[in-house]
Amino acid sequence: MVLDFEQIIDSYKTDVSNIEQSSASILDCANKIIIRSRNILNTFKKHVQKNDFKETDDEIYFFKNTKQIPLTPLIYYSEIRSFELQFPKVNHKTQEKFVGAKMRKLNRFFTHNLDFVQYVDNGLTHFDLQFYTRNFIDFYHITSSDFYFQDPEFSTSRDMLLGKVSANKKLITYLQKRLAQPEQNSLNGYSTHKPLKWTASKTGLTELIYALHCNRVINNGNVEIKEIVASLQKVIQFDLGDFYKIYSEIKSRKISRTKFLDDLSAGLITQMNNSEE
Repeated sequence: MVLDFEQIIDSYKTDVSNIEQSSASILDCANKIIIRSRNILNTFKKHVQKNDFKETDDEIYFFKNTKQIPLTPLIYYSEIRSFELQFPKVNHKTQEKFVGAKMRKLNRFFTHNLDFVQYVDNGLTHFDLQFYTRNFIDFYHITSSDFYFQDPEFSTSRDMLLGKVSANKKLITYLQKRLAQPEQNSLNGYSTHKPLKWTASKTGLTELIYALHCNRVINNGNVEIKEIVASLQKVIQFDLGDFYKIYSEIKSRKISRTKFLDDLSAGLITQMNNSEE
């Protein structure tokens, strides 16, 4: 059986996007994507071992492009998970030093692999046969790792290094943002603040979201409804599901189509009245 790599990759990308949007914390997100990436790579490995490639160009394309799609997130989120688990919980100075040490390590990586990084960044191809086919694995040392998916029968001399270059570029951006926001919320998986959870109904949340959207109170209205949904789902740790269908059901109500919003208004007015007594 010949695998449809394109279909599998499309499905994987969708899964990763959904995980990134719906995960309650960065650690939860990392764990899920690591597992998903490993499963995809394992599927690819079994197929390659059983069927191999008809042409050398196919092998080069697979290790240079196709395999990189799940490999890069695997490396990236493995690094993030390790970083966040070790990240100092208090003291901004200590946090700055920790991030600084990680950045220096990344700088050493790029300096040590400068020639290969230039080869990749400049879009060169003259060494692709040596770098991305397994025939030259004994002539070019594989960049080893204790943590990432690697198998001599499923690796070339530089495919793992290519994944690390791509992942580490993303990691630098992550660390820069992380340093600017050391006291992040529950998305970092260790906040001392109690997580926010939506405990009302899906219809109530849908009413609220559509009210925010139609009144253009977020980004001056320059935001799609699905973006608001995705962001709120992260903050309140709640899966709204098919909110379009829920909205359609709300519109079909014969009595009080804004029941939840009406109840919110009534509750606030009652609170104000009570506080004045």
